[in-house]
Amino acid sequence: MEESPFKGKTGLRRLLNAMGYSLQGFRSAYRHEEAFRQEVLLAMVLIPVAFVLPLPGLSRALMVGSVLLVLIIELLNSAVEAAVDRVSLENHRLAARAKDIGSAAVFLSLANVAVVWTLVLTG
Repeated sequence: MEESPFKGKTGLRRLLNAMGYSLQGFRSAYRHEEAFRQEVLLAMVLIPVAFVLPLPGLSRALMVGSVLLVLIIELLNSAVEAAVDRVSLENHRLAARAKDIGSAAVFLSLANVAVVWTLVLTG
């Protein structure tokens, strides 16, 4: 199996390539994934709110971290879905399982936001 020609890059070139791939990934997720766009909107509301509320730094970090975790897990879920679809678009129980498990991870991350924010705000 052939490896990527970019794997041998080191130093600043590797860092710049990685940053470019990451930005491309954000753009792709935003362009093609409705759920990601919705969660970005949620983050654009909740993260500033966390900074406005008079809370200790650790509470603020937990609130912001829980929101960022949703975006991270949604990106991973979208990557799993794209890889599964790349292999085959036909219905298969293992493809469905992979997608369902990714969806469950996103759901748990959203539930985590609700729990963290509720606990922080209610003391």
